[in-house]
Amino acid sequence: MDRKEMQNTRLYLLAFFLVLVLIVYLFVLYDIQIIHHEDYAAQSIRSIVRMEKVEASRGIITDRNGKPLVSNRSTYDLTFDAALLPPNSDSNEDILRLVQLCQEEGVAWNDSLPVSRQAPYRYTIDQMDNQQKKRFLTYLKSLNFCAEALSQYLLLHPEAVSAPEPEAQEPIEAPPSEILTPEKKAEALLDRLTAVDLTADLLVQSGITPAKLMDVMRRELGIPENYSLTQARMVLGVQYELSIRKLNDYEAYVLAEDIDTPFISVLSDGNYAGAKVTLSSVREYETTYAAHILGYVGKIGIEDDYPSLKEKGYDYDDWIGKEGAELAFEEYLKGQDGSRMVSTNSEGKITGEYYSTEPVPGSIVELTIDLGFQAQVEGFLEETITRLNADGDEKRGAGAAVIQVGTGEVLALASYPSYDLATFRQGENFAAVRDDPRKPMYNRAAMNGYPPGSTLKPFTAMAALLHGDVSLKEKIKDTGRWGYPGDEANSYSNCWKRSGHGLQNVTQAITNSCNYFFSELGYRMGMEILREYLTMFGLGEKTGIEIPETAGLLPENPQGQDQAPWAAYGQSSQLYSPLQLSNYVATLVSGGKHCQAHLLKAAKAYDNSSVVALGNTDPVNTIDISDENLHAVKEGMRGLVTGTLSPYFKDCVVTAGAKTGTSQVRADTKNHGVFVCFAPYDDPEIAVAIAIERADSGAALASTAVNILNAYFTPSGNGTTVTGENQLLP
Repeated sequence: MDRKEMQNTRLYLLAFFLVLVLIVYLFVLYDIQIIHHEDYAAQSIRSIVRMEKVEASRGIITDRNGKPLVSNRSTYDLTFDAALLPPNSDSNEDILRLVQLCQEEGVAWNDSLPVSRQAPYRYTIDQMDNQQKKRFLTYLKSLNFCAEALSQYLLLHPEAVSAPEPEAQEPIEAPPSEILTPEKKAEALLDRLTAVDLTADLLVQSGITPAKLMDVMRRELGIPENYSLTQARMVLGVQYELSIRKLNDYEAYVLAEDIDTPFISVLSDGNYAGAKVTLSSVREYETTYAAHILGYVGKIGIEDDYPSLKEKGYDYDDWIGKEGAELAFEEYLKGQDGSRMVSTNSEGKITGEYYSTEPVPGSIVELTIDLGFQAQVEGFLEETITRLNADGDEKRGAGAAVIQVGTGEVLALASYPSYDLATFRQGENFAAVRDDPRKPMYNRAAMNGYPPGSTLKPFTAMAALLHGDVSLKEKIKDTGRWGYPGDEANSYSNCWKRSGHGLQNVTQAITNSCNYFFSELGYRMGMEILREYLTMFGLGEKTGIEIPETAGLLPENPQGQDQAPWAAYGQSSQLYSPLQLSNYVATLVSGGKHCQAHLLKAAKAYDNSSVVALGNTDPVNTIDISDENLHAVKEGMRGLVTGTLSPYFKDCVVTAGAKTGTSQVRADTKNHGVFVCFAPYDDPEIAVAIAIERADSGAALASTAVNILNAYFTPSGNGTTVTGENQLLP
């Protein structure tokens, strides 16, 4: 082979090799781009992207006319997420740098470690609520030193736990594996240690002083020795928050809430590892009224059963309804959180965001109350209390309830004194409201039971008519003193008119509030029948309203006694809330339609595109009340309005029926005043009940009741007549 042929051969071989390489390259490229494109793309994404929750805004709460009561204000939160830290970075250094920035910029950060932030270090357990105590106790049990120190102390001092000490089994009778050794006994005592038991003294006596706890935590968390005590305490607070979240399989935590734009700019420019700014929202209260109805939200706590909430999509730092409508309608108010994929570089810095699922805001919860009317009712209670407090009694309280007849919708539910939801959870204001001896956080309209006094007489009259213990034509002679048959000298009831009312029928007895008449009806019916009808009218049991309420207290006979004659006119240890009394009156004047009291008018999708739920207006039970019986009882209540109470009702814009009541408390205390009424007389729309502590008599509440009726039935005073229902206002 000559030289030229050899060169050609080499060129052919080289060309063949190049073609072969090209073929292999094309095959590999085809395999990656076509055959296994999805697999390799997924691997690529997984290597630089992680899923992240996008918080859904909470649903708003409106009144029956669509007027906002509680809405949201968009905010930004600073979240610290250890998953965003670069590989092999010093998390303690990153935390210190971030917290020092907050300190420099005057931004408060969340730190619930119960050790003071400055020397001399001391426990602040007495400032913690039970939720925070439970978290701290859980954390202590996770630290070997603390768990051992506590168990050893409890072994010597088992009385330190509130639960009874477990009884040790006799070694002779029990198998060796079941013998309660000192170690097992100490462990059992430690398991029963509760938040109630946890005190600073208990920890100190166990040898877990604040200084010792900080030393243990520094060692466990690898805090550098060159950190000062102040720096170490700052880092330990954040590490503690991260640790208690890890115990619940949750890493990120909100370090600071509601941060401003300048602070966000500083964060972005400083490249703070582990920190990210997240969009959030806070509840904005659009009214200072209806605090007991609306309630409030709070962070999820151990008492909220986080594991079960986690299955429903909640995260450790989420807000959840704690009281009132916020709690009652949590299932509607909570939105559906979305998700997004976030890409990061090798330093943990976010380089891109890719939405996977858009968040869905919570539903609009429309309540049955009318805000304008609610505000007026609260104002009337305050005016009445202020007037009565001229006698120096500054601890009076009051409650009022207004229910729509035939539906059970609560139009107003007022309690005095009240508080401002927008400010009461802020620092010292919360303590002032919580510790106020007047108990402004207590919902007297639904939670407090009052003796009904004579407001029960219309019920007793109807129950006796229905059971056949009296007829419309029968008249009972009131001599001024009713005596129990067979024991008249020792067991008797005086009528308020000592000379007696003479012959009285049902209508007259209600108008004249004749104790003699109703004692006789109570005796004829007996306690068992009386209690049966009380239950039928919804007394002595919860009304069904969605917020906390009392079940009240039905009268009962002590051993060997018959209290029915006194229970029939509202005495004998029976207690009902204003809400129950208004619902009973609504049941009565509707002709027997007993409905569940409720606050939910409707729950609608956030964009008003659909109705999610409606309030239940169906009757719980129906009492067969004839027109004749109903007319007789209503006429008795009307007679009081046109008679004794006419000076108060002369300016009422609508015809009404009413009944006063005086609730006896103690001989040395003024009686409570109770008042019920309904209107209009011919076709009742609303039923009202008012109770004012130590008002001395129910008649003192008549002017308040007239104000409430006028506010509802006067177009300029009633928002319902101004704006149509189901309209969302700006």
